[in-house]
Formats: sequence, structure tokens, C-alpha cells
Amino acid sequence: MDNIQKDDIAQFFDRLDRAQFIDGEMKPLAPLNRPLPIGFGQTISQPTLVREMTQMLELNERCKVLEIGTGSGYQTAFLAEFADEVYTVERIAPLSQGAKKHIEALGYDNVHFRVGDGSEGWEDNAPYDRIITTAAAGKTPQTLIDQLAPGGIMIAPVGPKGCQDLLKIRKDEDGEVHAQSLGKVVFIEMVGEYGWED
Repeated sequence: MDNIQKDDIAQFFDRLDRAQFIDGEMKPLAPLNRPLPIGFGQTISQPTLVREMTQMLELNERCKVLEIGTGSGYQTAFLAEFADEVYTVERIAPLSQGAKKHIEALGYDNVHFRVGDGSEGWEDNAPYDRIITTAAAGKTPQTLIDQLAPGGIMIAPVGPKGCQDLLKIRKDEDGEVHAQSLGKVVFIEMVGEYGWED
């Protein structure tokens, strides 16, 4: 199965209106290429970073994907468009409920929502071909790596407050894990076992 091409993701990026995922006074700012607050101390990511992280996943239409941090559902929409099944975990119930409405309004029926501690993943449906986290971990989240299938890819920001490495983690067919940094990013904290330590 061939991976989705970057051009296909770029075209979807151009079509998808980020304003659909932002409610209230921030909606007029949706076209800006910057993170925006969505309430509860959370943000919707910079649009170009969402596009790039989607491309880094090397998705194909057979992929089963785990997303940690549903937020308003903007990244989720990219996953729903290019993967077979998406399992997304959000710890804040109102955000999860809002994201579900946004995703269903776009006509996707391949996304499964859960409210809970994203640092625990979603073990019932593991293993996953791809995993993406939209919150930063203070250390590599081993629980999520354990839920990654052999041959799978995980994209995760890992590092201290203020600046993290965006890691691309591959698990080979023998279960060996290899990680490379794709650059520096700034994300909000993953709450739970792999969050930052004070």
C-alpha cells in the first residue's frame, strides 16, 4: 500500500477551513498561521505544523491511528481523511464533545473518541500503525511506544517546557525502536505520567 503523497495532504490543507474548529472570539483569527486558544488552557496548533506532522506520519489508507490530544479536532480531521480508523483521546470532556461535533459535521465516521488520560494511550485497540501526540512529554512516552505496531511510526514532541524536539519514532519489525529529531517545537504539556516534572 503506497503512502499518501505530500501533495494530497497539502491540497486537503488548502481546502480545510480551520475556522470550523474554533468557536467564539478567536474564530476570525483562524486564517493566521499561529496557535490559538480554544479554552481550558489548550490551543489549536499552527496550521502549517499540523500539515507537516501529518506528512511525517507517512500515512496510508489502511492505517489505524492513535491520536493523543484531540483538542478541537483540527488534526483529527487530517487523520480521518487519510487513514482507515482513528482513535483519539482527550482528557477534557467539553473539548472532546466539541471535536466530535466538528468531525461529524464534515461527514467522517471513522473516528472513535475517548475522554481520558492520553498518557495511557488506548490499549483496548492496540497495536496502532501510527501514533501522534499533540502535547509535549517530558520524557519519551514508553506506554505509547508499547502500543505501536512493528513497522509503525510515532510523532511526538518530547523535552522540557519552552522547547521540545519533535521526534519521529520508528519501531522496526523486530520491535527495536529508533528515534530522530525533526526539529524544535513548542507544545503545551501532556498531563499524566509523561508530563513535565516541577
